[in-house]
Amino acid sequence: MDGKTRLGDFLQARRSQLRPEDVGAPTYGERRRVPGLRREELALLAGVSTSYYTRLEQGQSLSASPDVLDAIAGALRLDESERRYLHDLARVGRQRARGRRPAPERVTEAMRQLLDVLGDVPAIVLGGRSDVLAWNRLGHALFAGHLAPGAPDLPAQRPNMARLVFLDCHVRDLYADWPSKARAVVGNLRLVAARQPQDAALHALLGELSAKSAEFASMWADHRIQACTVADYEMRHPLVGPLTVVQQTLSSGPGPVVVVATTETGSPSRAALALLAQATSEATTRAGLSSDAARTRPRAGRD
Repeated sequence: MDGKTRLGDFLQARRSQLRPEDVGAPTYGERRRVPGLRREELALLAGVSTSYYTRLEQGQSLSASPDVLDAIAGALRLDESERRYLHDLARVGRQRARGRRPAPERVTEAMRQLLDVLGDVPAIVLGGRSDVLAWNRLGHALFAGHLAPGAPDLPAQRPNMARLVFLDCHVRDLYADWPSKARAVVGNLRLVAARQPQDAALHALLGELSAKSAEFASMWADHRIQACTVADYEMRHPLVGPLTVVQQTLSSGPGPVVVVATTETGSPSRAALALLAQATSEATTRAGLSSDAARTRPRAGRD
């Protein structure tokens, strides 16, 4: 799908989600064949001609200025994230799309030091496509304790949070309000897709999720944008039970981000997280002792 099609699909989807009463447009009691605003009504709200807006929605015109895009964003009642997304779609639509091999994503030394410092706080490093590039011990235990601890270090086995949320029953069961988490994942992927329209690996991921999850396909077709830098989630952890965490995304610019999960001081959730930390620490200690014993166990000699 090229930039022109994505722009047109986004405009059409968001226009259909606006009702005339949402924007004060008169209906005169008439019955409408399709939901949402008509093109001429949206064009009037944006201060552009109906023919121009129609060409824009049909992908026949990609010359919209930033001011016109802002006017359309205002008419569609877009928030700031959605407004930036609209501008990104218009920008890439004017460029010649060409698939390319994405650059490898790496965890910087500064990020590894941060993971070490955040020893008592669950933390993971996510790439642009939601690949898990690294996690600390507690981050692994909270988000994907059923996976091998060293999975992020092996590109062939590297977990992907979008896949986990939609296709892994363990991670799906973690979230009491799974649809909210799922919509956040889809909204973030849509923002990334607009910024990186030539990322072949990202488009392969989107195709895989659409084919394997009807829920993902439905949410993707909804064209909702959601930039979740901070969000509360009620989790149901198999080891420590229910807890509520605040997931925060820490970013210093383009590239991988660090996602941390914090809990309220003195809350049952903080106690549950401390219990999880204790359990994983004891498990790590037992594993280390078993490994040491195996290395030092004397071998039977030959007769």
